[in-house]
Amino acid sequence: MPDAVITADRQIWRDGHLGEGTRLIPEETAIALTYNGGTYAVMMGTPRDLRDFAIGFSLSEGIVRSADEIETLDIVELDDGIELRMWLKPSSADLVNERRRHIAGPTGCGICGVESIAEAVRPAAIVPKGRTFAPSEIMAAMASITLLQQLNIQTRAVHAAAFWTPAHGLMALREDVGRHNALDKLAGALAQALVCASEGIVLLTSRVSVEMVQKTATIGVPLMVAVSAPTALAVRTADAAGITLAAIARADGFEVFTHPQRIAVTQHTGVAEATHVA
Repeated sequence: MPDAVITADRQIWRDGHLGEGTRLIPEETAIALTYNGGTYAVMMGTPRDLRDFAIGFSLSEGIVRSADEIETLDIVELDDGIELRMWLKPSSADLVNERRRHIAGPTGCGICGVESIAEAVRPAAIVPKGRTFAPSEIMAAMASITLLQQLNIQTRAVHAAAFWTPAHGLMALREDVGRHNALDKLAGALAQALVCASEGIVLLTSRVSVEMVQKTATIGVPLMVAVSAPTALAVRTADAAGITLAAIARADGFEVFTHPQRIAVTQHTGVAEATHVA
């Protein structure tokens, strides 16, 4: 597989002086997702955690309802990209044949190539009630991700999506040049680990657009926290899905846009040590 990070030569203009050096930058690769021999989508992404990406994308697109509906998954390196080659059980194969389309998905694309406005703004799944969270837990969760964003520490050019629970701390974190891809990779990792999604928080290092809410709802997580602001449609979608949406998370706090009842007034103590999903 291609390296996720490469070293690039560069010239540096700082303080009126010209210099030379190198910088680590993230790789961006065409990734084709194929089902039963036909291409469904081509996305641009980071060539890492590709099994997680294949499974998470399949779940968030509604192609499968569970990871075990994918009978085989092969990662095939091609001259000009990577193919995630999947074969589905018959019931899922019939569904994907009805919905198959070719999508050219740029890095920033989350719902590229949909066939109607209604499909793009489809209602998100309704999440379970889940537990409540103390503000201190949300702050601890956000603080836990910074040092584990290995690709971003190297490149300062990728997004992360993570899952945190009070019982286990940070359980999984996935990175990609595309924020939607990072969340799909996280979804795939959680699906394979059979994690109880209703007990935790999705953490995002990006803004919150409607498709990020839709993907979080598909995972079944009741609380999402992001470092940047949400769009108006994302707020309406989160409200309808029963998701607590917190954003603009900083070292001194955060803002809650929907379902604030999940943010407990009484502070909880005893946040657990992190247990990671490999």
